[in-house]
Amino acid sequence: MNQPIDTPQKISSIDKSKNKIDTDQTWTVWLDKIKLTDISLVGGKNASLGEMMQNLNTLGVKVPHGFAVTTLAYRQFIASANLNQKLSYILTDLDPQNVDDLFHRSSLAQALILETSFPTELEETIKLAYRQLCEQYGYEVDVAVRSSATAEDLPNASFAGQQETYLNVCGEQSLLKSCQKCFASLFTARAISYRQNQGFDHSEVALSIGIQKMVRSDLASSGVMFSLDPETGFRNAVLISAAYGLGENVVQGTINPDEYMVFKPALQQGFDAILSKKLGSKRLKLVYDLDHVKSTKNLPVPKSEQQQFALNDQDILQLARWACSIEEYYSQVYESYTPMDIEWAKDGMTGELFIVQSRPETVQSQKTQNVLRNYQLQDYSQVLVTGCSVGDTIGQGKVRVIEDFQSIEHFQDGEVLVTQRTDPDWEPLMQRASALITDQGGRVCHAAIIARELGIPAIVGTGNSTEILKTGTEVTVDCAEAEEGQVYQGLLSFKIDETVLENLPRPRTQLMMNVGNPEQAFRLAAIPNDGVGLARLEFIIANHIKAHPLALLNYPNLKTAEGEFDSDLCAKLE
Repeated sequence: MNQPIDTPQKISSIDKSKNKIDTDQTWTVWLDKIKLTDISLVGGKNASLGEMMQNLNTLGVKVPHGFAVTTLAYRQFIASANLNQKLSYILTDLDPQNVDDLFHRSSLAQALILETSFPTELEETIKLAYRQLCEQYGYEVDVAVRSSATAEDLPNASFAGQQETYLNVCGEQSLLKSCQKCFASLFTARAISYRQNQGFDHSEVALSIGIQKMVRSDLASSGVMFSLDPETGFRNAVLISAAYGLGENVVQGTINPDEYMVFKPALQQGFDAILSKKLGSKRLKLVYDLDHVKSTKNLPVPKSEQQQFALNDQDILQLARWACSIEEYYSQVYESYTPMDIEWAKDGMTGELFIVQSRPETVQSQKTQNVLRNYQLQDYSQVLVTGCSVGDTIGQGKVRVIEDFQSIEHFQDGEVLVTQRTDPDWEPLMQRASALITDQGGRVCHAAIIARELGIPAIVGTGNSTEILKTGTEVTVDCAEAEEGQVYQGLLSFKIDETVLENLPRPRTQLMMNVGNPEQAFRLAAIPNDGVGLARLEFIIANHIKAHPLALLNYPNLKTAEGEFDSDLCAKLE
């Protein structure tokens, strides 16, 4: 339980003397004075933001300005009310598998913090930094208030979404209340469970808070990007997701975002290397609540906007270039290949792009490259639902439809969890599931990240799984064949082929691979080869439109299996 948390892997290449912070009673510090070596003071998230501000600004990478409330401030807050002993008592002998008890203790711990007032001197220090930020902009600034724990955003543990973020916070009292909620979120059930399973000592982890000028993406778009393909680990691609409005809908899996894939080698040679663009439904956008009932609210997106991409090609390519620069820089810092998980936002008032978060990717980068596991179904049956696959494995079991989180007590170990969407609160439940199926969400939401970390197959963004699938039904969840995952009726037999790649002899002849299905190209590239290419153009067309090219010759007479005019297929062909 005493795993060190202050320093992530190797950071020997960082100049530790540059801009060194005096940590004696440092309760706030400006982000542009922070470096990765300050993780123990400002947490992983803030340390990464400061590192980018200092070292990637010359490459055009923009990070919103702001300041951090340090871990010293958190420890002062805890010590001022003697909360350490009380928190330790609440968490003693905790079994994170007992979900009811976990949430009960979490509620007690959070209530303890929320009922404790800030020490006067600490409160004034935070208010002073906020006033200085407001003076820089000439008005009372709207800010994002983001938690930044000392044991998150590390190369070997992401802790993605384990603590809270608050958007469009304006005014000193609102800021203080949001900071207190951030401190309390260190003890959400998901955060407690994740720390316990990762072997971190609860009393050793501390929380910093990042306070940044809001990017007005409520008037434009935002999303998440990976500097590799998060499903296959293919290194030469950047995956970007995008939706209208503030980024929480993408992160939490509330909507199905657009997805854009960019080929890094061609991009770095100066080409407009967008490999694919997939339109998401984007049915909601999170915006400022101008009625001031809450800080933000969701609004429906008009159909005409849903059918347009949330980003233009110029922005897609700019974000991809930034992803390459950020990955290259952090790989140098950590002295090993370090793919990145990055959150971005576009300001609708200025048109500028910003990076609001950057952390090492912790699933594909941690996999062994010496063993290739291939899951293959041996039987097939009726396909019940389809969606975006997460992972490359197969799971099966009885369906358990959970309409809301209050019904989790009915869930049994080994069942297939089916719900509208999940967020990090569901992580303790997901650990007990054989597979996950959701109506909403994309491949870069927090639930997808956690599913990958847990190693369970997930199919997200099905649209209607909670309506089609019934509790008690036996199903097989297949994420091993393509980007589209499929849920089959019944418990189908499957096999797992495991190949130790280092034992394969290397012939003198170059081995080139032709792939008919383009969705398999990245996955098959992991097999030792000297190049992967697509065999025939008509395969690409058929894979994209799901129709044979000869359908174009018989366009007016296209019919469904029921003998009716197939308007959906005609729309695709158009």
